[in-house]
Amino acid sequence: MRNEETIGFVREHREEDVRALALQARRDGDIDLSWALDQIQGWQTARRKLPAWAATDGIVYPPHLSMEQCSSQQTAIYKCGIIERLPQACRETLIDLTGGFGVDFAFMAKCAKQATYVERQEHLCETARHNFELLELHHARVIHGEAETVLNDLETNPATTVIYLDPARRDSNSSRTYAIADCTPNVLELKDQLFKAADHILLKLSPMLDWHKAVSDLGSRVDEIHIVSTGNECKELLILLSAEHEGEPTIYCVNDDQSLIYKPSQDDKPLLIADSDDAAYLYEPNASVMKAGCFGLLTDRFPIKALATDSHLFVSRKEIVEFPGRRFTIVAITTMNKKELAHALNGITRANIATRNFPMTAQQLRQRLRLQDGGDCYIFGTTTTTGQRLLYLCKKA
Repeated sequence: MRNEETIGFVREHREEDVRALALQARRDGDIDLSWALDQIQGWQTARRKLPAWAATDGIVYPPHLSMEQCSSQQTAIYKCGIIERLPQACRETLIDLTGGFGVDFAFMAKCAKQATYVERQEHLCETARHNFELLELHHARVIHGEAETVLNDLETNPATTVIYLDPARRDSNSSRTYAIADCTPNVLELKDQLFKAADHILLKLSPMLDWHKAVSDLGSRVDEIHIVSTGNECKELLILLSAEHEGEPTIYCVNDDQSLIYKPSQDDKPLLIADSDDAAYLYEPNASVMKAGCFGLLTDRFPIKALATDSHLFVSRKEIVEFPGRRFTIVAITTMNKKELAHALNGITRANIATRNFPMTAQQLRQRLRLQDGGDCYIFGTTTTTGQRLLYLCKKA
């Protein structure tokens, strides 16, 4: 997509620091330096985020901000898994109405016999055509157009089984938005049209959005809710709507290789509270479980109890290896009494500190304890149901 001199520059310098290159590189000749730097930085990001693309020579990358905001390979593969679980007849044809850089489309297209990418920006369509050819997506079709226009055509000639949308989460002033109705295109306005065109609709929404609100807005056809985290950071909220679905959705809380699957009605159990300090293990739910807020379900499904109603920390006497989150062995429990602290912290100079339902932030507690960050000691500051403020000194189980 650029001349050979520019492409050669990218290949020669793609391991180098982009900022240094921007200062040192020659700006004369036929090298498109701005584009070349985008490609170098894009490839460096792809090594971490999209290794399959980074390993494919010739892939064209967008500017840095778009690379940081695009889906990772891990989350794109997860979406492909959602499509793959549909019956074969329900995944014959896939259309992505909000193509963007095309990462999600490229992975999901592998699940369908026919796949169509739709994008309103022509330069992204050109990039997609180039990249899809390199990725051997020979069955992929690229359409330059508005989602609403293409959807009107689909409604007239319904032949699609799955539609995917990742609505833009910025308004006309480029301010970030989260509510479904504030995104572009507005899925709530298009919902009836979408179901006239396809049997299944997969939506990617902001991880900041409350899933209860999403279900309330979208109605009874919500089939599955996927709260997807990687590295214990919530990345995506995915909603699968199915034309024939009625009743409760299934909720999937996923963080890397951990998963918790349940129905909302299963989370109606009371939260069990620990009634003593007789515990050997402490548990911190992963980001997806925290987002779901299914804490009563945890104490019903696992032999654990919560330290307090709002602590979101749990304890047990025996180790529960299948717990969806981090597990710690409790080494000591101490109050904030100076003598007790001195005894418990004897020999400890570094610690990873977190606070839950505690009057200090983690940084304030670190300063109070005069500890550096890091090491293999983990300290959780929390408040019990009796109002007692305790520190749990732990090590990873």
